[in-house]
Amino acid sequence: MRLRAAVLAGLLLLAGPALAEPPVWIVRDADSEMLLFGSVHVLPPNLRWRPAALDLALKDADDIWFELPVDEATSQEVAQLAARNGTLPPGQSLFGLLTPKDAARLVQIASDHGVNPQALDRLKPWLAEVALASALYGKEGAAPEHGVEATLAAAVPPAVSRRALESPAEQIALFSDTPMADQIASLLGSMVEIETDPDTFTDLLSVWMAGDVKGLAHETMSLREASPELFKRLVTLRNAAWTRQLDVRLKGHGHTVVVVGAGHLVGEDGVPARLRALGYSVTGP
Repeated sequence: MRLRAAVLAGLLLLAGPALAEPPVWIVRDADSEMLLFGSVHVLPPNLRWRPAALDLALKDADDIWFELPVDEATSQEVAQLAARNGTLPPGQSLFGLLTPKDAARLVQIASDHGVNPQALDRLKPWLAEVALASALYGKEGAAPEHGVEATLAAAVPPAVSRRALESPAEQIALFSDTPMADQIASLLGSMVEIETDPDTFTDLLSVWMAGDVKGLAHETMSLREASPELFKRLVTLRNAAWTRQLDVRLKGHGHTVVVVGAGHLVGEDGVPARLRALGYSVTGP
């Protein structure tokens, strides 16, 4: 996903409303309560982001759902699958898939952010985009070990059941099976963002920390504009699939916490709106 849509966050320390915090949604029926929280997968250390409502929900939770299992085995599997499915076949070159002008831009951007251009040249566009994003966020000290999932997984009581909405293979396939033209379009969009808005990470975290739902929805739309097919694969279809799973869970009983990327919870196509359309009581921003 493009840089803005993928992270949907930036770094807010002192700016913004004093009482602002990332948004949560509460879904209820007669015997179930589910808190939905929008994640930022990579964060800088020592950022105070946890809403009080989230901490309260974790204390009463029977189960917590993430996009993927949050453990070392899953991290290793994702890395192996990405390497296997994100490398171009022998004889192909990422630079060769681009116009000479765009290839030169990519070399310059990679060099400016400490990414080896020659290593990048062996990657499919989607994985090259991930590599650029990782370098960009790394300059801000952001890393997965400080992100929402890692932080919450370490804080969840042992008695709370852990569930996952997808498998590593399913998630990697979302990227690797995307048509090449859409991968390239997304990569070019991220390159423009890096060139024109070097503070994109800071800006996005500010939106998230301020609980600015309209701002989050606006940033998510940047992916739809750059690559409608990739938006469909990464957002629309996944939201629909996740809603079906959460509907089944809500037909049971108990207290649940769901943690997914913030971009999946906003807008008329987001998971809260989809659950509301199924007849559940949904409160939130």
